[in-house]
Amino acid sequence: MKAASDAKSRDSQIIRVSIVGILANVALAAFKAAVGLLSNSIAIVLDAVNNLSDAASSAITIVGTKLAGKPANHEHPYGYGRIEYLTAMLVSGIVLWAGLTSLVESVKGILNPQTPSYTTVGLLIIGVGVAVKLVLGRFVSSAGRRLDADALVASGADASFDAIISASTLVAALVFMFFNISLEAWLGAAISVVIIRSGIEMLREALDKVLGTRVDAELAKGIKQTTCQIEGVHGAYDLILSDYGPQHMWGSIHVEVDEDLTARDIDKIARKIQVAVMRDHQVILHTIGVYSKNLNGGPETQAIQSALDEIVNQEPYVLQTHGFYVDGERKGVTFDLVISYEAPNRVEVRDQVVEELGTRFPDYTFVAVIDSDVSD
Repeated sequence: MKAASDAKSRDSQIIRVSIVGILANVALAAFKAAVGLLSNSIAIVLDAVNNLSDAASSAITIVGTKLAGKPANHEHPYGYGRIEYLTAMLVSGIVLWAGLTSLVESVKGILNPQTPSYTTVGLLIIGVGVAVKLVLGRFVSSAGRRLDADALVASGADASFDAIISASTLVAALVFMFFNISLEAWLGAAISVVIIRSGIEMLREALDKVLGTRVDAELAKGIKQTTCQIEGVHGAYDLILSDYGPQHMWGSIHVEVDEDLTARDIDKIARKIQVAVMRDHQVILHTIGVYSKNLNGGPETQAIQSALDEIVNQEPYVLQTHGFYVDGERKGVTFDLVISYEAPNRVEVRDQVVEELGTRFPDYTFVAVIDSDVSD
């Protein structure tokens, strides 16, 4: 119930912040459009268009937040949280469109220049716009970071950058008034390039979220630390997290425990891990795998372990080994190798390690599993 209440509160706050963004951007767009048309200023008109695109982005954020907040159902058991990432992609598309459109208009202005005219009132309006955008940018960005809302963070950064662009427009106006040098079209082109670049960066970040990225290092280390604090756990490995939207993460992990534990003992440990990780990190661990630890390995087990450590220390692409277990009765050894993605051939790296061990201990059969380097 608490998680559902927190999610509802988060959605409501995102919507409220987005509404503030819409109102502020529409007001600024109206002011700037009027000033730009009256003063025949391409840069100011383009800046007004950018404000409208920001308002549209805020509106889309509201719609996306509403859809992402729908409860899970039979067709979508993990919920609709990823809609927020799709929303971010749509917003980045709008930014790109605005940038490309303004670039075309700016190029036209460069090829067919027009003489701008400014008024004191117009310049004051631009100055007010700079101040409003700075305040709005800080407000929206701060809310976005607090609520873990990428769309708000991006909107806030865009607003702050708009303030810098508007300040540049103001400087260009002063340059024209005092030196009779028109920089409008060129400034408009510069603004367009900045908008396009911003749109591309936003699109890349959104695509990364949809495709799946490496587990955040701080989060991964925190989850493993929490897991290892549970009594009976000797190590935590193979953390894999699936991102189903902001604050909607599911995952799995392997833990090393004593080989003589009963199923009941392991079940108790697993449940404690799930509760602790959800409490401390808001991550649902739906699967907890088990590695058993040799309790009475003997000298030969220690010799094999030492040999494995020696071999992997000489192999630059092996990042970690874990899950080591020796079955003395069957003369079998199993372990996992975390092999870097930079290795030319990860299978060959695994086979070389196994072959070297087989040469040193011919009486044993070695089985090594390749683990992916997905978390720190």
